[in-house]
Amino acid sequence: MPEHPPPRARRRLIALAAGLTATLTVAAGAAGPAVAHTSEPIKVVADGLNGPRQLSTGFGRLVVAESDAGLITAVDPRTGKTKVLVRDLFAPQGVAEVGGRLYIATGEAAPDTEPSGAPSSGLMVAKPGGKARLFADLTAYELAHNPDGQIQFGPDGKPLDALSNPYFVLRDRGRGRHGFLLVADAGANTVLKVDRRGTVKNFFTPPTVTTGACATAPNNTTSGVGCDAVPTGLAYGPDGLLYVSALTAEMPGEGRVYVVNHKGRIVKVIKGFTSPTGVTVDRWGTVYVSELLEGAPPPDTEPPPGFDPSEVGQIVRVPRWGQRTYAQVTMPSGLLTYRGTLWSSAWAIASFLGMPDAGQVVTVDRKAFEPAP
Repeated sequence: MPEHPPPRARRRLIALAAGLTATLTVAAGAAGPAVAHTSEPIKVVADGLNGPRQLSTGFGRLVVAESDAGLITAVDPRTGKTKVLVRDLFAPQGVAEVGGRLYIATGEAAPDTEPSGAPSSGLMVAKPGGKARLFADLTAYELAHNPDGQIQFGPDGKPLDALSNPYFVLRDRGRGRHGFLLVADAGANTVLKVDRRGTVKNFFTPPTVTTGACATAPNNTTSGVGCDAVPTGLAYGPDGLLYVSALTAEMPGEGRVYVVNHKGRIVKVIKGFTSPTGVTVDRWGTVYVSELLEGAPPPDTEPPPGFDPSEVGQIVRVPRWGQRTYAQVTMPSGLLTYRGTLWSSAWAIASFLGMPDAGQVVTVDRKAFEPAP
């Protein structure tokens, strides 16, 4: 298991999860995912999942990317019954169903490892029950175009950071006949457009963050400092605008949600998050943001006595007017508003704590949200 690397600009989300191992494994045996079953405002709909990341809809079901199991799984939202739709994937992190086909973002390999089978980083396509094939080569696009303009390789010819690590897929509602899919590429630090032929174009590259602790954070930019925004989640709001969550190098309080128009131009920036990995917007314009690692000890430190890993993570509710409120959901990642309900993946990186099959899909009632203490 790779150790948590020192702070760098283009954080691999796989390394982000792996970094939690050193700080939480000591306490992992004292807690388990059953905690979520006992909280009425947070209801477990499905469990036994392995690394659930993005949640989407398709075929009248919820569709979950089980990254650590290499599966795309359907979940009945009423009964919680699960059915595997696609197998034998390498680290599937995002998924969207369009026209009866599943478009799947497969992430990059952990450092110093080589994946087997399908390419490690790209957009795949498969029919339920079928074998996935490469639909769009996102690494090739990054090498050819490098949208964020950062230094990609060191003097030894090795990548200075992740080149491509797609994390989320969304059907493109943008104007024009070329709209099909949007992909949040956490390695390339950009949101990409992919048309029906698999042709890739850049859509939105959030700026490098240079405020707070990011002002002096080392980075492979020409200036040598700053935090990469690192897009992790995508959602359309009732205003027709696209909301993009941005991890921002895990710096506390420096995470962002960028609100952009159909031309990829920033309309608004919502600030003040820590390691956001997902975003959704309800029909009233309320924004929900998942903070995967909120409450985790800092890297390279021992957890305090009695530390409970089930308390790591929260979802932030940002209304159009009024104060933010918070719901404690364990290690949430993908968020979805569906049928008037907020859904979340939970225990999303539990396998890195030696807890396979601990992942869940939960519903989060408004009663779960409370003001900050």
